[in-house]
Amino acid sequence: MIFIDFLLAFVIGGLICVIGQLLMDVGKLTPAHTLSTLVVAGSILAGLGWYEPLIDLAGAGATIPITSFGNALTSGAIAEAEKHGWVGVLTGMFEVTSSGISSAIVFGFIAALIFKPKGKVN
Repeated sequence: MIFIDFLLAFVIGGLICVIGQLLMDVGKLTPAHTLSTLVVAGSILAGLGWYEPLIDLAGAGATIPITSFGNALTSGAIAEAEKHGWVGVLTGMFEVTSSGISSAIVFGFIAALIFKPKGKVN
């Protein structure tokens, strides 16, 4: 039933966001540390083979948060390592995520050209 799919996506995605917020509020981590922690958590879950079942269960609730980036890095590295050995570890990570990284760089550059940055923040 589509309602259940939406509900699971909302709940699982929301829980990932709650974990991130708790890391910042209770754990007093900076946003950068929180981001890194969630990417590493996604990588660990992918390495253990637990992230794909989470995607099957939650759909976009598991593919949209930053943990999915860690999953993509690890899944790509594992797939290419099986084909090409240790060299595949490096090439696999970048092969799967290069379009997302490239898009972030290009669109960030375009936004910097279009919009006037604010002054220095103290």
